[in-house]
Amino acid sequence: MSLAMWGAVLGATLAGGLLLVGTRLVAMRRVPLADRVLPWVRDLPRLGDGPAADVASASPAAAAVGVFGPLLRSAAQAVERVLGGATSVRRRLERAGLETTVQEFRVEQVLWGLTGFAVAAAWGLLRAVTAPGAAVASLLVCAVAFACGVLARDTWLSSQVKARERRILEEFPTVAELLALAVAAGESPVSALDRVVRRSGGDLSDELAVVLAAVRTGEPVASAFDAMAARSGLPLVARFAQGIAVASERGTPLADVLHAQAADVREAGRRELIEVAARKEVAMMVPVVFLVLPVTVLFAFWPGAVGLSLTTP
Repeated sequence: MSLAMWGAVLGATLAGGLLLVGTRLVAMRRVPLADRVLPWVRDLPRLGDGPAADVASASPAAAAVGVFGPLLRSAAQAVERVLGGATSVRRRLERAGLETTVQEFRVEQVLWGLTGFAVAAAWGLLRAVTAPGAAVASLLVCAVAFACGVLARDTWLSSQVKARERRILEEFPTVAELLALAVAAGESPVSALDRVVRRSGGDLSDELAVVLAAVRTGEPVASAFDAMAARSGLPLVARFAQGIAVASERGTPLADVLHAQAADVREAGRRELIEVAARKEVAMMVPVVFLVLPVTVLFAFWPGAVGLSLTTP
């Protein structure tokens, strides 16, 4: 091959490489469609969301269902038949802010129960080495451990609900004051809600984001806040949502309502703090009475007792 042919091949290769690099650079500079649309639909609910929706989840229960699906679903249905209370579980899942269906929660209960069963079975095997005749007792312990694991997941859900409600109460005065300031500055309730949701973070902000998404899909403001009041398990938050709904319907000054509700929440927090301090004061007396006081009395009377025993003939 002549030098001219080699030059043509190398030139074509270089031109193809430059063309590929230029095409890639142009594609990288172009904003994807998802990035252009996402800011406008970020706070809208996804299709299929809801308590009864069977959607994919990133929870360990969903991963376990993907591997041992039929067996875990059958066990979850058996737990549901035995325990019942699907409505209560669904409401507690909503109050806890968990994107988990009732079926996934039952699967998690089964997994917790299997964990307890495995621990009890390991203990039973170790015991069988030393006491071969304790097989029936080990089986009973395994069954009790499975039941305890199932009930422990339900108790943990109630703890999650209480922890989230406690965080909401802590965030409520600040969020209410921010809404009141935005409304007093001349913004509409929806614009003030949008500003507060964008500038704040937390569980209460997530609840308000759900309300904002419902309003932007065409639901009236009063209906969206009424749904929030029905969904919330806190009387203060329910009263807050109902107050905004009534103010939006009847034209009541919204800023005054929000300031008053924030003051009520702060006062309720002070009363709770005083009550907790009173209970802690009684608890603090226990080590003083049963530990410090006996040691003090011992230090005061022990030298005298020793002196008497030494001087006694």
